[in-house]
Amino acid sequence: MTDQTLRRMPILCWATGVIAVLGLTACSLIPKYERPEAPVPAQFADATARASVDPRAGAADIAWQDFFRDRRLQRLIELALQNNRDLRVAVLNIEQTRALLQVKRADELPTVNAGVTGSRVPNSSASITSTFTAGLSVTSYEVDLFGRVRALSQAAQAQLLASEEARKTVHIALVASVANAYLNVRADEALLQIARDTVASRETSLRLTQLKFNNEAASQLELSLAQSLLEGAKASLAQFNRQRAQDNNALVLLLGQSLPADLPEGLPLTQQALLPDLPAGTPAELLLRRPDVRQAEQLLLANNANIGAARAAFFPRISLTGSAGLVSGEMNSLFNNGSAAWSFTPQVLMPIFDAGRNQANLDAAKVGRDIAVVQFEKTIQVGFREVSDALVARDTYNEQVRAQSAQLAAEETRLQLTDLRYTQGASNALELLDAKRSLFATQQATVLAQVQQVQSLVNLYKVLGGGWTAK
Repeated sequence: MTDQTLRRMPILCWATGVIAVLGLTACSLIPKYERPEAPVPAQFADATARASVDPRAGAADIAWQDFFRDRRLQRLIELALQNNRDLRVAVLNIEQTRALLQVKRADELPTVNAGVTGSRVPNSSASITSTFTAGLSVTSYEVDLFGRVRALSQAAQAQLLASEEARKTVHIALVASVANAYLNVRADEALLQIARDTVASRETSLRLTQLKFNNEAASQLELSLAQSLLEGAKASLAQFNRQRAQDNNALVLLLGQSLPADLPEGLPLTQQALLPDLPAGTPAELLLRRPDVRQAEQLLLANNANIGAARAAFFPRISLTGSAGLVSGEMNSLFNNGSAAWSFTPQVLMPIFDAGRNQANLDAAKVGRDIAVVQFEKTIQVGFREVSDALVARDTYNEQVRAQSAQLAAEETRLQLTDLRYTQGASNALELLDAKRSLFATQQATVLAQVQQVQSLVNLYKVLGGGWTAK
């Protein structure tokens, strides 16, 4: 190889640089993105008027450590965020999607390989011709003049952002799930205490009734009623024990580990001190606050980019293959006395007949985008419904707990008066039985209303996008 040929070796690098610049200035066939109109009303009924003027930050800006004041619950949420398997899967999905994005980005640049090859071929004079080469090569690098490769890279970028939003959604759901499971356990403990107190009271009542019966001061009917009350309370005690064990198991599953022995003391249901008036804002703000809505929009952007890649398939595809290095007839002299050699082979392929493949791919990409639009709109509608339900629940549970507490006070007074009348012979055993049963049922209903009220605030915090922000 002459010195002139040797001087031509930089041509490969120069050509590769030109092609790369052309790729960077490639046109884009991705349709212009316009966010679909939110198919929901502009306001959250009459609850928005009050919430929209609230001077405090929105739920999405409130750290869960500030929203939940129970130190035991805070510790449980910390453990869940460290060990929950669903959250781990969401994090690993991000890492996988990030790796796939890097694969797509790598396609935008030439892949340069270093290699050494050798061949021995018999010739016409019955001898063997040996050829050894060493150098760098670029194989089938696509010049992205019409933006196909870049569109695929943008789609992968949107997929990565969607997976990150999916992780936030799992995070928010986990915080709320741990809180609700913990509150269920607290309610179970309150119900257990009521059942234990009731069993103890009814055991005492049964002993007194048995003593009266033995001295012919009470009838068989009164004795049977006392036994019935006691067994009914014991049945409820067994039910609440089972319920607490099962709710503890659900909490352990969320934590991803067993309950530690050094947890702080928890607060009763009535002292959880959650923020009662979280500002809801407007439905349009859901686009900025809820990660599931942002995830749906990123998936829409990914499908929109796929249309650009499908459109680019209709245009010529330019690819480059080239190499530069050394060639020699002897392996031991390849790097010492080898001659310089290079090759540069551009190729242009224009689709002429593909049996409708490109058109079908474009049609499929457009349908995929239309599906993503519908899913995006549905996600907004679901979010609107969840927030509307949570606002209604917040308002109505306050009134329900107030009424339930008033009923409980009335039932306690009723039992005291009925018991007094029974002692004085002015009421019969059936009236006393009915008063005791009614009080027990009202005590249980009050606890259930209290836990549902607190959980409604947890749910409102969740559907407004709260739980992701941390200190």
